[in-house]
This record gives sequence, C-alpha cells and structure tokens, in this order.
Amino acid sequence: MTAPSTADQSSPARSAARWAGLGYLAIFVLAMFANFFVLESVYDLEDAQATLDGVTADGDLLRWGIIAFLAVFLIDIAIAWWLYVLFRPVRRDLSLLTAWARLVYTVFLGVGLVFAFAALMIAEDSPSEGTATDVQLAMRSFEMTWLIGLTAFGVHLVLLARLLWATSGAPRWLAVVLAVAGAAYVADTVAHILIADYAAYADVFLAVVAVPSVIGEFGLTVWLLLIGAQRIAVPAARAAEPEHVSALRD
Repeated sequence: MTAPSTADQSSPARSAARWAGLGYLAIFVLAMFANFFVLESVYDLEDAQATLDGVTADGDLLRWGIIAFLAVFLIDIAIAWWLYVLFRPVRRDLSLLTAWARLVYTVFLGVGLVFAFAALMIAEDSPSEGTATDVQLAMRSFEMTWLIGLTAFGVHLVLLARLLWATSGAPRWLAVVLAVAGAAYVADTVAHILIADYAAYADVFLAVVAVPSVIGEFGLTVWLLLIGAQRIAVPAARAAEPEHVSALRD
C-alpha cells in the first residue's frame, strides 16, 4: 500500500499533536490536584485511623479528587488515540502497541477509582470498629491498582521513546529521558511489591520517578504543541531506519 501524500497527512497529524499537547497540560493540572493535594490530605499509608479521619473530614475533597482522576481517565483515552494518529506514519505497528499500553494503564486507573469511591462510601455509611481497617484497605487497593496500571504506563513511555527515536526531527534526548521515566515507573511498582518497608524508601522512589517523568513528559508536551503550531510535515522515520518501516506507513 502506498503512503498518502504529505499534504494529506500533515493536517490531521498537526491537529493530533496539538490536542495531545493540550491533553497533557490538562493532565498535569488534574493529576497534581488529585495526587498531591487530595490524596496527601486524606490518605496515610501507615495509619488506618488517620486515613479514616481524613476521608471523613474531607469527604467532599476526596469526591473532587475522584472527579479529577476520572477526567484524567477520559483524557488519557483521547491522548492514546492522538499519539497513534501522530506516530503511525513512522511505524504503524509500534504506534498501535504504544496506544494499547496506555489504554491498559487507563483501564487500571478506572478500576482503582472504584476502590477510592468504596472507601468514601464505607467511611460515610459504616461507622464501626472495623471501619478504619476497611477504609484503609479500600484506599490501599486503589493505590495498588493504580500502581499496577502505571507499570503499563511505563511500558507505554518506553515504546513512545522508541517512536521518538525513529522520528525525523524529534529530540533524541527526549526519547532517552522518556525511556528512563518508563523504566522508573516499572521499578517503583516492583519496589512496592517486594519491599515490605517501602514507606521508609518512599521519598527516594518518588524522586527517581518524578524527576525523569516531569522532565520527559513536560518536554514531550512542549514538543507536541510546537508540532501542532507549525506547518510542517508529519513525523517521518529517520533515514537510517530499515526499509520495512516505510512499508508500514499509512
């Protein structure tokens, strides 16, 4: 199958890049609010009673946090599609796999939100001696479901880095940082499972994940917005790529 002309491809590709960049900006705001403002206020990893007190005292705040995560859930679905549209001229099979990896993460986030809402319902409807333990279990289930999903997100970033590496004009340093961030997400989830005293190392792992993730994903956001704002050709495979790459272009 021959590839369509660049003129046919450039407009949807620029549009996809622009919308993906805007989607990333929205996620930055929503995730910062839900994760660092809401969860930090209501959830204590080591103290079930403190978690119950936080959920009980700030139930409305937790509801807004769940809504923010729900918005992230929906935006991530759209971003998976927009990135696929942008990168399929580079390598369609890898672009599709990258989108699927992000969608797997999104599904786990959605399931995790059910546990977060269950914690809210338990705190409000079941005042008993076991309530603190039940609320803590629900919140930890939310956290672990989300973390397992972030493993798929880490794979998504590694695959996305591979696509960037093969894309003409894309900054290779950005591909490297995204690959490191993806590996960090996977390592953090594994650490949660293997290290019984994870809380003692939580700050270290937070830095290991946050630094490359913020740099890489913010850099990707800027690059996507620049792509979307300029009248340039769609991303194309680098000249050094094997011939089979061009055969996979739409």
